[in-house]
Parts: sequence; structure tokens; C-alpha cells
Amino acid sequence: MLRGRESLRRIIGKRRRFLPNLSRIISASSSPTLSTSLEDGNHKLSIEDSAIPMAESKLVDDNSEVVISENNFVICPVCSNQIRGDDHSVNSHIDLCLVRGTKRKLSQRTLLQFSFCSKPKLNKCATEGVHADTTVIHDSEPMQNNCLQLSNISTNDVTSAKSQCEMTRPPDGASLKSSLGLDTTTQPEDNLMEKNRIDDNVNELVDASSGPFGCEAPNYDVEGILRELSSMALETYIVGRRYVNAAEVVSGASISFLRDPTNIKDPNAVKAVSPDSGNGRVLGFLPRQLAQHLSPLIDKYKLIFEGVIISVPENPVDIVPIKMMCLKSPSCNEVAKDDIPMLKSLCLNILHLIKSGKNCPPTPIKYQQNFRVVIEEALTSNTDLFTDAEKFFLESFNSMSDDSQRLFVRLYTRKGPWFRISSFSYPEILDYKQAVSELSEASYICSFGYKSEVNDNDLEEILNMLTVSELCEILQTLKDSKRGLRKKELIASLYSSYKDGLCRLLPSLVLDRTATCVRISPFAESLLWRVQRLFFLDGEQDLSAFLLADLQILKYPEYKCTITQPIFSARSDLLAYEEAIEVAQIMDQSLDEGNSKMVLQCIERAKSQLSSYVELKKQSVPLESEAPFLQCFSAAWVNSKVVLLGVSFHEQERRYQDAIKLLKLLLNTFTSDGRRGYWTLRLSVDLEHVGYIEDSLSVAEDGVLDPWVRAGSRMALRRRVIRLGKPPRRWKSPSFAASVKMKIKEVHIQGRPLNGKVGMKSRFYGQDDEQCGVEELALQFYAGEGGGWQGVHSESGIWLTIYGLLMWDSIFLDIPNTFRTRFQNAPLDMDSDYFYVARKSIIEPHLQKIHDGMAEAILIMSWELHLGTLCRGVNWERHSLSELRAAVTCIGGPCLANLCRLLAQDYRSWSSGMPDLLLWRFHGDYSGEAKLVEVKGPKDRLSEQQRAWLLTLMDCGFTAEVCKVNPPAVT
Repeated sequence: MLRGRESLRRIIGKRRRFLPNLSRIISASSSPTLSTSLEDGNHKLSIEDSAIPMAESKLVDDNSEVVISENNFVICPVCSNQIRGDDHSVNSHIDLCLVRGTKRKLSQRTLLQFSFCSKPKLNKCATEGVHADTTVIHDSEPMQNNCLQLSNISTNDVTSAKSQCEMTRPPDGASLKSSLGLDTTTQPEDNLMEKNRIDDNVNELVDASSGPFGCEAPNYDVEGILRELSSMALETYIVGRRYVNAAEVVSGASISFLRDPTNIKDPNAVKAVSPDSGNGRVLGFLPRQLAQHLSPLIDKYKLIFEGVIISVPENPVDIVPIKMMCLKSPSCNEVAKDDIPMLKSLCLNILHLIKSGKNCPPTPIKYQQNFRVVIEEALTSNTDLFTDAEKFFLESFNSMSDDSQRLFVRLYTRKGPWFRISSFSYPEILDYKQAVSELSEASYICSFGYKSEVNDNDLEEILNMLTVSELCEILQTLKDSKRGLRKKELIASLYSSYKDGLCRLLPSLVLDRTATCVRISPFAESLLWRVQRLFFLDGEQDLSAFLLADLQILKYPEYKCTITQPIFSARSDLLAYEEAIEVAQIMDQSLDEGNSKMVLQCIERAKSQLSSYVELKKQSVPLESEAPFLQCFSAAWVNSKVVLLGVSFHEQERRYQDAIKLLKLLLNTFTSDGRRGYWTLRLSVDLEHVGYIEDSLSVAEDGVLDPWVRAGSRMALRRRVIRLGKPPRRWKSPSFAASVKMKIKEVHIQGRPLNGKVGMKSRFYGQDDEQCGVEELALQFYAGEGGGWQGVHSESGIWLTIYGLLMWDSIFLDIPNTFRTRFQNAPLDMDSDYFYVARKSIIEPHLQKIHDGMAEAILIMSWELHLGTLCRGVNWERHSLSELRAAVTCIGGPCLANLCRLLAQDYRSWSSGMPDLLLWRFHGDYSGEAKLVEVKGPKDRLSEQQRAWLLTLMDCGFTAEVCKVNPPAVT
């Protein structure tokens, strides 16, 4: 594998199914990118970042034949200004409002409250209603397609669903005018808004004759109904706690209920407050269905309710189960004769809700709840990184039914991209048809059905859903005689025939077998990838992290997240970072496919971006970052990984001049980076390849003096300086010549080789005549005639385990910005110099304790307290506590303290390349000695990193040597 590819894959993580900037990245590599921007105050939007043409975001079809007088005006639902009622004016104005991110006043109606669609029929079982005092927070009734299409228009990062799948088109001009509620007559703004308010209230209330028990009301006595209501303990829930600054709830505490008629989302809202707090802090709200019937009773008949909290949820924002009682109800004499039907209907509806349990929102399934947590925390922590349209789109997820949410999460976590509806089999989802319909209306998924226009890419992907037998059936229908082909070959054959125009019936033949198929919409895919990356900060983690933690398969350490600096200072930084990761994925896929042309385009793209970054740095004033280790979440960092992989690619192709240009760019771009050692070494080597010996020597000499060149790279550059700097190029030997030429003790042993093939790891017969590697053979030697040593073959493993256990408290210390998610096994700065600098006052006294002989006690305590908890480098299963105690005791405090200091100061450079064997032997019960051994087979030699480790360990006081295993001499 090319050097740098594994690191690049870790950044990419799970490959994305949809790359929103793919076409622009490819085209930009051969032509300059055109950028058009719209500015409004501090908000700047680059049209090139949008994946959907602005013309496709029109609410009204420009081809509408409806003629409207230019003297007619309507009210814009975004900015509440009066605008002309013709199609062109409506389209242009709303597009502009959405693009510039116009903020909604508290008193304004939202897009969904505005009459953008015909009034939906009242659902017989509405979903959970959540009330709030500020923004759109309702889990309201299902919304019609036009409303959701408008709410999902994004001016940034939106991908045209028309090119990917079949979407529901907006109605024509005439029908849309009526469905939008845009009256064609001139009306004062106040009258129009009042009309809309009255209309909404009429739809919210339940008429006596339309309620579920309306027809049965005359059969009930009013006094009996009131008596039953006042004597019944109503079990319900407090909802909407995530949307208010909710007070803490205590099991058994009393609560009161107050009307909230000024709630901009629901005038029937009933809020639950804590009577114990002086200012009556809001705990949340009653479910919308229950509040709809209780609010008229409280307003008109002055009913007073009191409640008690049954239990406290684990998550403070989850629903809270309560019991509520009616303390005061009207007498029969206080009820007017005309109000009796309405009173009966309201009371009976309440009793029906309580008995049927519909007022109690079901607890979400764990994976559904986890998905909502990811969205909520990503939005809360990174609110400036999302446009208003993107926020609205993500927040709308909570408004959907449980079936829709669960189906979407199921599809999102599957490979896909296309799924047969007929193959769904999830017991927790009750109504697939309704869930698919709701998700389609909300633009979370898109479908491919009989009335869909065929897209070539979609068809090729859908063919992959067919089984081999189904593909053969289609071939038989087409009278194609191909037999015995694999599935991939069958698909290629059918698809090529379709593209050549020989099989126009292929889409219908496919759909006859698959029926309607669905996939995650490109916009939802792209936006939720961003949400997941912001939440985990790691491409290799996903929703399965919740499951593994819940099942206690993985146990994450306890730490405190203190965040004082955002990772992305602006949305533009995030978009550039995402695009850089797309380039990295394209390059990785191209290497798999052997597409050298695309690989070169990706290298050129990353090179261009880095060059622009260098110019930008020259023009701007450098600011000292509070958390410099967060630079790994920048576009420049990802581009540097692509360029480094490009260096390896060019070197493999022996294009050394191209590799030299890229290495010089990296060194000029990152002046303070631990990776400079490898870059400098490769630059010196490549210069030597092209015959520039003097330049190669100069680069090596400069690298030796560079403070960011460390460990094995520094050792390799020193050896190059000595080798290339012989007279007459250099007459004076460098000061480090003696240390480079220092001899390391070697021990030679003989082994009976099992194989001697080039490129294969050497295998030998051990002393017990069993097959083994060189390391096991060396362990047998040292345990026997080598001196009675015990030991393990673990290379860096045992050392990193010892370091993690001894330095646990320092590693998980509360340092600002180093812990930002709940799924970290190490601080973000562990690989940087900042780690030691920020904790020096804690680390040094701790190292003194280790030096003074307390290492074993610290090790035992850390093992017992944190057994099984994740920590970077710590392997709980490979080494037992007894082995670790023996090693720590025999190594001794001074050597351990020096080793831990070395790793704390530069974990990245020193966490690899350690000697193969750690050996120890006791002298009595409480003292002993240790030895480190690097084992080499007949054709192996020390790497520069290994040589650097051995020399450094010797400087730290360790006994270190090299054991060479040789075959018997041929006589």
C-alpha cells in the first residue's frame, strides 16, 4: 500500500454514497471555478456551493398560464412585506428572501403556519404536539407536500433531486395560487393575518358534532361527566422539554398547569410549571391533543388542575410521566344551556384520550432516539454552520411520525443506495406506506416507480438489487442467450444494451420485479453526513457507537467536555473541509479502480488548494490559536494528506520531479508540523534520485537543524549527511557523527529455517521442534541459555499499555477543547506538543512519583479503577496485570519516568518502532532488571526509527540490544 493511504482512509472513514461536489471537483481540475456570490450583511453565499440550480427552487412554475393583475398584492410569508401577486414577482422575491437568510420576527407566522396549502383533514390520531415560546418546535399533524417542498429549499449544498430520482412536482400556477393562500385581492396586512389566525383556530378546535363522542353526548348526564372528570387521576406526560429552559424535575414533586395563549405555535398550549420555584419555572407542556381539549375548559370554566411527577427520565429532555387531577370544576348551574354540547364533547374527548392512551407519546426506540440526539447536539453546538433552511429541514425530523423516523434511520444505516419497499421487514414499523409517503413529502427519501423518468445512474444501481435469477428472467424475456455469467457481468450486459438503445423496455421489466424502490435523497444524505461528522469528529465512527456503548461492549472513559473554541470558525471553513474529504475519497476510489488520470486530477486539485492556502496565509495576520491541535479539522490538513499520497504515487511511477514539487509545497505550507521529518527525508532522497546530490545534502543538513524533525527521520537525515557529506563536498565531520556511528550490542543465534522465500516472513523450527517466528525463537533462547529471562513479544503494545495506565489521570485531565464528544478514547491533542505543555504542571510531579518507585502502586490502582475502559494504546486483553507488574518492577522508576516523559512530549513520533521484546528477570522478590531486544531475521536490518529508539532507550538508562537470527552455516 502506498505510504499515506492508510492515514487518508482514516480521515475519509465510511465512504459516502453521494458526493455533492463531484462534478465541480472534476471540472475544476481542468478549468477555473466560476463563483458568484450574494451578500447581505455578514451573510455570504457562494452559488458554486449549491448543488441545485436556483431556477429549480421556484415555488411557482414559470410556465404557468394563469394571468394575475399586477395591481394585486400578497403578503410574503418570510419577510411579511407586501409583494406583487404575479408568478414572477412571487418567485423572485421568495428566492431572494431565502437566499439572504431573512430572519423571522417572533410575531410572524412560519412558512408552515402560512396558508401555503389547502387545509389538511383533521387526523383521527394526531402525533405528539410540543409547544414552545420561540421557534418552530411542534410535532404537528402531517404536512402537505407543497409546504415541505418550500421548507426544504436550501440555498447551500442542496442537490437537485430531479436528476437523481422522481420527486413530486409542485402544482400549476392556478392551483398553487389557491394552495399558497395568496389572495388575488388587495387586503390590509392586519386583516389577512387575522383571517389566517382565525382559520387556524377553527381547524384546531373540535366541534361538538365532529368529536369522537359528539353523537353520544346527549346520552350522558352533565353532572356525571363533570364528577367523573374531577375524580379521575389523568395519567399523561410533560413534553417539549428540549425547547425550553426546563427546570429540573424531581420524582413525587407537585406541579401546576397554566394556559399559554401567547404561544406562537399553538394558542391552546398548556404549560406545566413548578410551584416550588419562586418564578414558576416552566417544566414543559402537555401533549397537544390533550391541551386542545383542556384549554377551553380552563379558559371558560376556570378549571384548576394539579399534578405530581411519577418518575424522572434518564435523559433530562425526555418526556416526563405525570398524574394530574382536577381540583376545581364548574357546577351544573354554572354551565349555560348552550354550552352543554361543547362541554360534553370536550370532557368525553379527554376521557377518551386518557383511556386510549393516545395522550401518552410512545417512548422512541433506542436507535431512533440516538439519531435524534445526534441531530440535536450537532445543531446546538454548531448552529452557525447551518443555513436556516438546513436547520428547518433537520428540525422537521422530530415532527414526523415514529414509523417515518424509524424507517429513515433503518435505511440510512444500510448500504443501499436503493431499497425495495416490498422487502422491508421491521417489526417496530407499523405502516410502511404511510412512512414512505411522509418521508417523500419531507424530501428525506426519493422513489423510483412506474411513472418515474429513468436516470441512467439510478437504473444501473437498481439493477444491483435484482437477484441472479431475476436478471436471467429479464434476459430470457429479451431473448438474450447469455448463460453462466456472474451477476456483475449480467448487469453490465443489460445496462450496455439499454444505453445502446437495444433494450428500451428494461426499466419497466426491472420495475415489474422490484416494484417501487426508495433511496435516501441526495440532500438528506449530504446534510446528515455533515451532522454525523460534526457530532463524532471521526469518519470511522457512526451510530453503532451508541449501540456498542449501550451494550457495554465498549466502555468509554469519564471526562469533562469544556469547549471554548469552535472547530470551524465559519461555514466556509466547514464547506472547504467537506470538499477536501470528497477529493480524498475520489482519489482513494480511483486508486482502487486503477484510474491514474483521476488520481492525477485529485492531486492537482489538492495542490491548487494548498497553494491558495499559502497565499492566504501570507496576506492575513497570523493569530495564535487557543487550540492549535484542531488544525487537523481543516481543509489544508486533508489536502496535505492527498498531496502526500500523491508524492508516494509519483515516486512509485518514478516521476521524481513531480514528487519534489509536491514535497516543497508541503514544507513551505506547514512550517510547524511533526510531519516535516518524513517530508524532508523524502525530498532529500528524491533529489538524489534525479542527480542533485548537493541539493539533497543541503536539504538533509537543514532538516537536522529543524526542531520539528524528530525520532527516526532525524536519525535518517543525520546518516544521509554523513554519507553524502564526504570530502570534497564537506571536509568537516558534523558534531553528531559519533552518536550516529554508535554501536549497538548484537547477539547472534542460530535457527533452523523453514522457508527462505523473498518477501515472506522468516519461519524457523523452535527448540521444541514446533514452527515459530524469529521473535518466538529469540524468547526461547533468552529463557534458556540466554540467561533465564521472562518476557513478551509486543513491540510498542506493552509500553503504550503501561504508559496509558500510569498516566491515566493526566491523559483525561480537563483541558479546554481536548474533549468534545462522548465517544473519545483520548484527548484530541494527544499527538501534539500541546499535550505536554498544557499538562506540564500535573505531569512532572506525577513523573517524580514514578521515579521514586510508586509506579507499581499507580499501575495497580489504575487497573482496578478503569479495567475494560477504552484508552488509546491500552490493551486490556493482551497483557495480564501480573505481567505488567513484573515489567514495571524490573524496569525501575527512573527508566519508566524517562519513557513516560518521552511519550508525553511527542506521542506521535515515539508511539511506534519500539523493540520487539521486553525481557525481565527478578533478583529477589522486589527487584530485578529489564532488557529490550530488537529481533532481526537473516535478511532484515534496523529501520531508522528502530535505531533511534534503541539509542534513545540507552540514553534513558535501559539495556538494549539487537538479536540476529541466522541459519546454520553451510559447510
